[in-house]
Amino acid sequence: MKRFLALALMVALLLTAVGCGGGDKSIKIGFFAPITGPAAADGESAKRAAELAVKEINAAGGIDGRELKLLVNDDRLDSKEAVNIANKLIGEKVVAVISGSYSGTTRAVAPVLQQAKIPMITAYAVHPDITKAGKYMFRQSFLGTVQGRAGAEVAVKLLGAKKIAILAIDNDFGKTLSAAFKERAEALGATIVSNDIFPAGEKEFNPILTKIKGLEPDLIYMVAYASEGAQIVMQAKSLGIKAQILGTEGIDSTKQFLGVAKEAAEGVIITTNLNRDDERPVAKNFFANFKKAYGVDPDMVAASTYDAVYVLANALKQAKSTDPDKIRDAIAATKNFEAVTGTIQGYTAGGEVLKTVQVQKVQGGSFHYFNKITDPAVLTPPQ
Repeated sequence: MKRFLALALMVALLLTAVGCGGGDKSIKIGFFAPITGPAAADGESAKRAAELAVKEINAAGGIDGRELKLLVNDDRLDSKEAVNIANKLIGEKVVAVISGSYSGTTRAVAPVLQQAKIPMITAYAVHPDITKAGKYMFRQSFLGTVQGRAGAEVAVKLLGAKKIAILAIDNDFGKTLSAAFKERAEALGATIVSNDIFPAGEKEFNPILTKIKGLEPDLIYMVAYASEGAQIVMQAKSLGIKAQILGTEGIDSTKQFLGVAKEAAEGVIITTNLNRDDERPVAKNFFANFKKAYGVDPDMVAASTYDAVYVLANALKQAKSTDPDKIRDAIAATKNFEAVTGTIQGYTAGGEVLKTVQVQKVQGGSFHYFNKITDPAVLTPPQ
């Protein structure tokens, strides 16, 4: 009788658990991006890409039958809010976090998650301090130093520029890329004839462009986001500036940059994380699926975020565990992973991705393949 009662009690408890849903078996991953505020266009693009990746992964069976659950948060491009989000995600027991945000907010979050030993993959933020926070931090796009150096290779070796003017936004993004570009360009023999900065949100560039025009540079290295970049190229054209404009991933936007600058953007070259003419199935499927889901073409931000989710999903499968330490080790062990933004050769000991820098040129109103930078001396991040 005692055995029967014990067995009956166990069955009752099991049925109660099943009746209450039996617990959520999903694997929770955190996500934050500037979905509202001054960077809402990039935040929305990142959010869409993350949601698309999770939907595809779950439709294919998830992680050994367990679904991914994306906990989406809006940091509004505010560092304090980003830290609040990080602490909330820790409380929600996420196994890892994807940053779909900029350097300032991601830098603020990195030490918080590092202390909690929760892995984070940042999709496209460039500042070195993000991965310097510790071994649980990884970067999916290029370190700003790498992209700046790659820009110098394009300017001097591919385009033959001798006299270069630098025009950069006054924030982490602008400072990091322009400093690395200047150092490398001068080492390659180019002369920097001017090095100017401007605040985020600036709309009037005629005075500074007039000064640059008088210096007669071969090339203008422009580190800007899409809204400022569009104004710069339009005003440069109206002033009759003939210098080649070389931009960065900051203007890799069909809607915000090409859609505003229109014919003034023709001929602009950028270093970026995405090759629009990539014929590999992983890239073509992403382009098609994103366009079908949202009615617009994806940008660099979307592609980088999408890849970050897939790298994490692959690590979860390889780790066969939701233990953050095992997930972190599986991310670090990633090798030759075919991603939308290129083949990920691996990650450095400092969490920096190793892959080719793409060079795109605006032709016929769209970004197209121009070249790529593959030199390991340029691509390998400083330790």
